[in-house]
Amino acid sequence: MAAVDRFHLLYREISRSCNFYIEALAIVGAWYTIRKCMSLAIDTYSMLRLHLIPKLGGEIDLVKRYGKWAVVTGSTDGIGKAYAEELAKRGVNIILISRNKEKLEAVSKSISETYKVETDFIVADFSKGREPYPAIKEALKDREIGILVNNVGMFYSYPDYFTSLSEDMLWDMININIASANMMTHIVLPGMVEKKKGAIVNVSSASCCQPTPMLTIYGASKTYLDYFSRALHYECASKGIFVQSLTPFVISKMTSRSGMASKRSFFFPSAEEYARHAVSTLGLSTRTTGYWKHAIKFTLGERLPEWIWAWLALYIFRITRKEALTCKVK
Repeated sequence: MAAVDRFHLLYREISRSCNFYIEALAIVGAWYTIRKCMSLAIDTYSMLRLHLIPKLGGEIDLVKRYGKWAVVTGSTDGIGKAYAEELAKRGVNIILISRNKEKLEAVSKSISETYKVETDFIVADFSKGREPYPAIKEALKDREIGILVNNVGMFYSYPDYFTSLSEDMLWDMININIASANMMTHIVLPGMVEKKKGAIVNVSSASCCQPTPMLTIYGASKTYLDYFSRALHYECASKGIFVQSLTPFVISKMTSRSGMASKRSFFFPSAEEYARHAVSTLGLSTRTTGYWKHAIKFTLGERLPEWIWAWLALYIFRITRKEALTCKVK
């Protein structure tokens, strides 16, 4: 009988302890659920505020808010060209910077005739290190630059392992993806600070969302741009300068330096459609994909465990690399 009593006593103690832990876990679970629901609600509101609400009102007068001229690098193809056209559509004069003179002349003439704005262009190869910047600085010194779009970028021909990349590829990636944005900002920013208004848009990439193997140096260079943009905005916001990091996924028409492209579909907008949405976010968000469907993907990507993102990237890019190498042999 005494043994039975001891057993019941032990059972009650264990039950009491278990109930305490169960209640504690329930509280933790409820807190986690509420936190995630609030985070989702905030993200949804931010998406609506950024991509839907502006369309219900009038367009911002970009010339009045930022200035008469915009400089766009990497502006003869893809996002750069479409972004320049969208700015011109809103009355901003355009200065195009790229390496191909014939393309620059054609795009400059097309924008000028179509949108009735002033245009100019500067021929510059950003892969040449420090070489192009004195000429760019001289060409821009008497202009009222209101908007700078650092779009020029370089991508791999196909996803590849870091050890397979040539030294030339590494230097070009650093000079084009990183150094160009730093140097162009350094040239233009003092003038913006002096007149206490201006906007700088750095085109990063959704690859900065998580570490992306087989796009290692590309992703790292775009993560640098994202960090650079966000930090610079804190430095310059009080001086009237708006700095934005654009983090798009792949669009249906990439630049001539890019080896990857995709057909237009639900998640792959044309460059023109993407630019139309991206320009509408200027002045509203310091960090955005620029396109609401990409925002959905980016939000989901950020919430994936890092190892799942990396595993998916390796799985997909190994297949892509194998296909590219097979085509190369043929």
